[in-house]
Amino acid sequence: MTNPLYQKHIVSISDLSREDIELIIKTAARLKQQPEPDLLKGKVIASCFFEASTRTRLSFETAVLRLGGSLVGFDDAGNTSLAKKGETLADSVQVISSYTDAFIMRHPQEGAARLASEFSSVPVINGGDGANQHPTQTLLDLYTIYESQGTLDGLKVALVGDLKYGRTVHSLAQALSKFNCEFYLVAPSALAMPDYIVEDLEEKGVVLHQSDDLEAVIPECDILYMTRVQKERFDQTEYMHVASKFILKASMLANAKSTMKVLHPLPRVDEIEVDVDHTPHAYYFQQAENGVYAREALLALVLKPEFE
Repeated sequence: MTNPLYQKHIVSISDLSREDIELIIKTAARLKQQPEPDLLKGKVIASCFFEASTRTRLSFETAVLRLGGSLVGFDDAGNTSLAKKGETLADSVQVISSYTDAFIMRHPQEGAARLASEFSSVPVINGGDGANQHPTQTLLDLYTIYESQGTLDGLKVALVGDLKYGRTVHSLAQALSKFNCEFYLVAPSALAMPDYIVEDLEEKGVVLHQSDDLEAVIPECDILYMTRVQKERFDQTEYMHVASKFILKASMLANAKSTMKVLHPLPRVDEIEVDVDHTPHAYYFQQAENGVYAREALLALVLKPEFE
């Protein structure tokens, strides 16, 4: 039977059902345990990064190469026909997709991936479009949570730091709302979760707790998802006051559940002190590694009709 993701564009996490997410997680776990170096043999994948993104690009490209596929593309949009000759994105997508079997794309403009999906003859995988969506980051986050907790259902998840502009926490909250999770939203008021997301979660019956006290929520949660408090959003004095409340130190984890894991989409700046790295709660480097397996799973599923 053809898998439900075959030839599907992956533009937004909201395009995926709970069953789709479970299939991707199951496939990622399988490929982590049982590598398939010839799975994409003969497939050519376009890797088109219109803005810099070291981890996402290298993770995608590693995934393609580990499955035996080949890559074409660029990581400097300033040296393409779009920048040099004024070609439209729609025309570029039509041409590149005619050469390849799948189109991985990162673009600084919101909605660019959706536009590309309307002109591409092959599956488009959104590697991030502006502040809009980064679905593969969410999939690797979900896989990592599942790997570390053994389930996605009924977890207590604290989202910490920049909840206003952080697309990773927006998508993660929306995805975990399909799994009956309870959220602690921990942020300074200037970087609180946008109202439209809070309202959407409440309409789905999700239990939410809003707080600006990081230490108080640590004993309650199964997952502590840290993000950077954005220095540029505050004046210097205010930033120093706010940031000090959202810096995770090893000493703050004394009352955490033994199974609680700390995640971070990386790069971190100073919101997680390095002494946390040596605790059993640190899981952010395994999370980054899991990006390869989550992306392998996605590529396998959109390109192999009966792979599941």
